[in-house]
Amino acid sequence: MELKEFEHYQRQHESFEIRVIAHAGSRYYQVMLEPADGATQILTRRGKPMLFRSLEDVYGELKQAGIRRAYLVQQVANDEIVGHEARYHDPLLSRMPLVF
Repeated sequence: MELKEFEHYQRQHESFEIRVIAHAGSRYYQVMLEPADGATQILTRRGKPMLFRSLEDVYGELKQAGIRRAYLVQQVANDEIVGHEARYHDPLLSRMPLVF
C-alpha cells in the first residue's frame, strides 16, 4: 500500500492496527497495516516495501500520514522455522505500544 493510499485508508476506517515490524538480526523496520478482516499490507513506495533505518524515521512518516499510535513488533524467524506459532499476535507477549 502506497503512503497516499495509507493516508486515505486511515481517514475512512476506524478498525485497523499499525505495526512497526522489527526483524530479528536486521537493523531495518517495516510498517504493516492490519485491518479488522486480517488482510495485512506492507507500506510501500513505488511498489517496493519501505524500509526504515530507525524508529525516528518511522515516527516521521507515520506522523505525516496522520497516524499517532502503532505497535512495535519483534519478529523472530526461528520461531516460525521450528514450527512454533508466531507470538506477535498475542498483545501481551511481544507487542509494545508506540505513541508519537
